Amino acid sequence: MLYWLAEFSEAHIGFNLFRYITVRAGAAFFTALIFGFVFGTPLINLLRRRQGRGQPIREDGPESHLLTKKGTPTMGGLLILSALTFATLMWARLDNPYVWLVLGVTLGFGAIGFADDYAKVSKSTHAGVSGRVRLGLGFLIALVASVAAMYLHPETLSGRLAFPVFKEYLLDLSWFFIPFAMFVIVGSANSVNLTDGLDGLAIMPVMIAAGTLGAIAYAVGRVDFTAYLDVHYVPGAGELLIFTAALAGGGLGFLWYNAPPAAVFMGDTGSLALGGALGAIAVVTKHEIVLGIVGGLFVVEALSVIIQVVYFKRTGKRVFLMAPIHHHFEKKGWAEPQIVIRFWIISLVLALIGLATLKIR
Repeated sequence: MLYWLAEFSEAHIGFNLFRYITVRAGAAFFTALIFGFVFGTPLINLLRRRQGRGQPIREDGPESHLLTKKGTPTMGGLLILSALTFATLMWARLDNPYVWLVLGVTLGFGAIGFADDYAKVSKSTHAGVSGRVRLGLGFLIALVASVAAMYLHPETLSGRLAFPVFKEYLLDLSWFFIPFAMFVIVGSANSVNLTDGLDGLAIMPVMIAAGTLGAIAYAVGRVDFTAYLDVHYVPGAGELLIFTAALAGGGLGFLWYNAPPAAVFMGDTGSLALGGALGAIAVVTKHEIVLGIVGGLFVVEALSVIIQVVYFKRTGKRVFLMAPIHHHFEKKGWAEPQIVIRFWIISLVLALIGLATLKIR
């Protein structure tokens, strides 16, 4: 919204700063961060009063969780989404359709997560909304976003899949691009949701992945950068850097309260929304495959659950002591902060690998 102050640059040269995406991205980051610090404690107190006993803890989960996490309020994702939305609307160009597409996916999945969290705390059960309903609504949101992305992309990119390293090659999926993009968005949302099982575990990898995708969005939105890096030009995608900066600021503000021992959990409200956002950004920037690298931690978490379920149904035995895989390491005796920090390191390394694919020809 404040981008339009650039129209007054003739009156004062200082207003010209609002034209620069990087300046507005920095402002969005600090706006969301301050928002989180200001409203974090009041929101947590409100959630604690409304939820009473907090998020229900699974009895079949790690035994330590029944003691250390019992009574902690959930729905902390509301803080991230509020900060993210406020900062994005304040600093992004509101005539950019990609901003609305990604923001719509984020809030849509956030609404699904909110309904699930509300069902859990109101009924004091970990069941929540049924998996089929959640997936059905998620695929519906992803369908709208995928069709919109296909329509908004340049004709040379619409319906096509780009590859890292082999940058000159585009696979024409035609209308099959829509189910592929839907899978990316829904898969990303649910993978992040599965990762959110320990204090601070999901939010930092999400911020790292968002920062990486934000840099990619900025690069593919500039003709000079795309020519140098030999990647495909997506006009207008650079504006998503402001969204990812706001996400990072809001996420950092949330982490202040979510760091072990957590004062609040993000819940499905946050994890589904942030995962959906990552998937939507990857689809817009034509870097769906790179998301699989940058978000490799989320992929491994999801695969660990799939492998565990399939193998148990076939053999009656388990591959992991407990799934998702972060619980496996808990069972092996790793301390929670040890798991969290090591997973953060892995996420950072994967992000650097993902960024490196921009330069590899």
